[in-house]
Amino acid sequence: MPDTATPIADRLDGLLFFPVTAFAADGGVDIDTFRAHVRARLDNGAAAVFAACGTGEYHALGLDEYEAVIAAAVEETAGAVPVVAGVGHGTALALEFLRRAERAGADGVLALPPYLITPSQEGLLRHYTALAEATELEIIVYARDNAVLDPATVVQLAELDNIVGFKDGIGDLDRMQRIVSAVRAAHPDRPFRYFNGLPTAELTGLAYRGIGVTLYSSAVFCFAPDLALAFHKALNNGDDDTVNRLLDGFFGPLVELRNRGRGYAVSLVKAGVRLDGLDVGPVRSPLTEPADEHVEQLAALVKHGRTLL
Repeated sequence: MPDTATPIADRLDGLLFFPVTAFAADGGVDIDTFRAHVRARLDNGAAAVFAACGTGEYHALGLDEYEAVIAAAVEETAGAVPVVAGVGHGTALALEFLRRAERAGADGVLALPPYLITPSQEGLLRHYTALAEATELEIIVYARDNAVLDPATVVQLAELDNIVGFKDGIGDLDRMQRIVSAVRAAHPDRPFRYFNGLPTAELTGLAYRGIGVTLYSSAVFCFAPDLALAFHKALNNGDDDTVNRLLDGFFGPLVELRNRGRGYAVSLVKAGVRLDGLDVGPVRSPLTEPADEHVEQLAALVKHGRTLL
């Protein structure tokens, strides 16, 4: 039976899936292909679906498209795993996306950084508080780019009942440890979840595990679920030999390849899904497609990664 009563923070136990958004030849959202993408990864064991987030090109979706994508994810999961919707932009527009996520049936929200400006801690606190006060959905705050939160700010956010987690896309382990310690000291009885939100999170999995952060999303799960799941199992079981073999032979080289082009954290992933046999279409502007040689290198790298299993 679908578990819809338990808070999503308690249901996030496993590999988190951030699907790409499929686009058709005419440029519109291809909902049928998106559904197929979600359904395939649910069959592979995704623990949650984070729809229309960074990998799903949230920035490029109109409100109606966004709502359709979230609704499709909700329908495909049928309550089996949580659906978390990306919500970003400035506060006013973020609130409108939030209303659409609610209407589409999302279980929770990943609060992406606000648009463009570099806000103060007070401004970030006001922004995320406005989202929390406007909904009963559970919210995970995603710190990255221009949204760099101090430990004291996260402590204040953790006082809000429906802010249930913090996702770190900054990569400052000193700051992350101070955040974990500060929230634990201020709210010792408050369940609060932490996530490694760096691109290709596997590369820093060992480091984050050292401070107790084991939840992460895997872009590789989009196009090579066998590799992503093998790494996830090894990391959680303390099988560091397998972890290091995959880091050295696959994930490390993948990051080197990803760093060869702007926007490759999304466009190279989407190319990987196409290589895996599902035509999810191109990325939308302002992203651009990866070079053909880099797609060929990705195909060879996945093939090599599977020999390491």
